[in-house]
Amino acid sequence: MLGSLTAILLAGSLNYMGRRYPSLTGNGRLQPGEHADMDAAEEDAVIRVDVATIAAAGITAVTLYLIGALGQRLWSFPAPVTMLFIAVVLKLTRAVSPRLQQGAFTVFKFFQVAVTYPLLFAIGVAVTPWDKLVAAFTLPYLITIAATVTSLIATGFVTGRLIKMYPIDTAVVTACHSGQGGTGDVAILTAANRMQLMPFAQIATRIGGAITVTVTLIVLRWLV
Repeated sequence: MLGSLTAILLAGSLNYMGRRYPSLTGNGRLQPGEHADMDAAEEDAVIRVDVATIAAAGITAVTLYLIGALGQRLWSFPAPVTMLFIAVVLKLTRAVSPRLQQGAFTVFKFFQVAVTYPLLFAIGVAVTPWDKLVAAFTLPYLITIAATVTSLIATGFVTGRLIKMYPIDTAVVTACHSGQGGTGDVAILTAANRMQLMPFAQIATRIGGAITVTVTLIVLRWLV
């Protein structure tokens, strides 16, 4: 929780930096050249999508999650990771029609506008164990957590710049590694005012987290 809070504060600072130095940010886009394609996709989503397409996109998302849940029952693999993996494969193989993708974008915009803030409020009030959070406010914990999260975000910033991506946006995605799952991603991206990065943040949180845990367990198996 403290790591997520640190990431939220730093994400807000990155948003401020982006306003001061516009050349360092794509304002929700990771690399130069995406602007025209994404603007066209947003325009098409507003103009062409009808109710049936939106419903089809929602059903597709639910179907993917149910497949992930089935995979979790059969192979004990996390359902969100399976769902994301299938979604990435469908996207790379162009198995989903452009119209259905526009419907999915509309569903995403609806949740971004109508669900984000009620969700954050509900999680903050009802779920957060405030007693444990306050008890952890000791100087060694705070220094360790702040140094870890800052190093992680700084690495994303520097790496993004080296590979010719927008460093502020890559740093924001990297900050989502420090969040509390999907809810943490919402809070961090909201603080950075870059909810467009949610698909990348989910991949970083779910698939990236699974890879990190797997590699760590392998290393510990060799060392212990």
